[in-house]
Order: sequence, then C-alpha cells, then structure tokens
Amino acid sequence: MASLHIAPERTAPMVAVARVEAEAGRGLVGDRYHGTRHRHVSLQSRDDLAAASEALGAPVPEERTRRTLTLDHGTVPTEPGARLAVGDVVLEVVRRAAPCRVMDTEIGPGAARALHGRGGAICRVLTSGSIAVGDEVALPDP
Repeated sequence: MASLHIAPERTAPMVAVARVEAEAGRGLVGDRYHGTRHRHVSLQSRDDLAAASEALGAPVPEERTRRTLTLDHGTVPTEPGARLAVGDVVLEVVRRAAPCRVMDTEIGPGAARALHGRGGAICRVLTSGSIAVGDEVALPDP
C-alpha cells in the first residue's frame, strides 16, 4: 500500500499516517468515519489517479481526494461484496466511491469529472488489525 490518510472530523484536512488500527465493524481508529455503519475505509489506486491527472491536465494529489487508502498500483475492486486484504485486515466493498463536487474545490475545476469512474471504493472492515504503509494488498481476481 502506498499511502494512508485519516481525518479526525468531516471537514478536517487529511493527515498522512504510517499506521492505523482497524476495528472490525467500526473502521479506522481516529478517522472521521470510525463507528459508522458501512463507510469504514475508502480505497483508491495510483493508476486511477494518474489517469485522472491526464484527463484533468493537472496533478490529482492522493491526499486531496479524501480517500483513506491508496494502492501503489492495480485496479480497485468496486463490485459490492468483493473482498481484499490489506496486511492482515480484510475489507469488503460496499459500493463504488463516486467523486463529488468537493473534488472541484479540493483539487481544481473539472476534478470530479476527471475522477468519474476512477474514484475507487468504499469498504467496511471485516477483521481487526493494523494497516501500515507498505503492507501487501491482496486483491480479488478480476
């Protein structure tokens, strides 16, 4: 895994962290969505961010998308029910993460459109454990 960002409150800036604890059924400790029903983790890929940057004609910084986990490469599974492992933590996709108009404010005009179909996925945490930058990610077979 390439990077990990959390925000303590909904409007707070994202903060890069090296490690975070994931609690089954609750999410990432210290993150704004900890304790919510389903939106525990948001996941994106640097490959999709590169494609979005090309479409936008400007960089799309991973920390500005407000996603919590960024994969080094690969395709983020977006099919509900798909499971993946980050280190020893198992996540389950709840839904595709749709970029919103906030991206146009956070990144620049047109960012939401450039991220369309490249926004990643929203997942719930199925097993507790630590997630750290550099952890291996096991994606489901395409």
